[in-house]
Amino acid sequence: MSRRLKIGISACFFHPDPDRTVFTGKTLQYVEQSIAHWVQSQGNLALVIPSPAGETRRGDVTLKHYAGLLDGLVLEGGSDMWPGSYGEEPLRPEWSGDRIRDEYEIALLRAFIERGKPVLGVCRGMQVLNVAYGGTLYQDLALQKPGPLFHRSAQLYDRNHHQIGIEPNTRLARLYAGLAVATVNSVHHQGIKDLAPGFVIEAAAPDGVIEAFRHGAELYVAGVQWHPEFHVGENAHLLDGAPLLADFMAACRAAR
Repeated sequence: MSRRLKIGISACFFHPDPDRTVFTGKTLQYVEQSIAHWVQSQGNLALVIPSPAGETRRGDVTLKHYAGLLDGLVLEGGSDMWPGSYGEEPLRPEWSGDRIRDEYEIALLRAFIERGKPVLGVCRGMQVLNVAYGGTLYQDLALQKPGPLFHRSAQLYDRNHHQIGIEPNTRLARLYAGLAVATVNSVHHQGIKDLAPGFVIEAAAPDGVIEAFRHGAELYVAGVQWHPEFHVGENAHLLDGAPLLADFMAACRAAR
């Protein structure tokens, strides 16, 4: 058996909170369990990449060291992006997002791209890719996009589902041969507005919201708006994330 792939996963952040009873006033960097287990499901090693920046920084470790060590990067889901990252002001205070995480993940993405390592963005991760390459986001689909689907439900959360149309003659279409329409989970209220230069749409929701894309360059840089790591093996009518993961891992192996 070939050497196991080492896949980095970007960290989520809990910033200092004086009202939190555990680790009061401390910054927490963590990974959501489902994404780590999904990466490991095909025999690969999942490693969270902590941000070297912060008030307690020590040593000379940089994100470039991780990019040199690891075989690929998964940008996971989580908090909103800060609208300032794509040149806008927050329309509402609760949509201010996480500027610190934006800066960390964009720098992390660039470090992996410089080393020619594949990158897969999931939900927020797809939005990070779009912004990093010069695109913009809807701060809130329900407010800004006419006639949107119900892309997020606080009550249903990952049990909220909708269909996507897979664009023919794309890599995603080849992964799911013969499948023009699929059902995915949907937990986001933000989405791609202006598509970044160089990206090709691979799937979209019935309301036109971009659900999957890929950069047209030779390097593997792709994103999906749904969470393929949720409900693995639980719900037969949802799109199986295994082919997507296997394709990403094949790209990581080829780039190694």
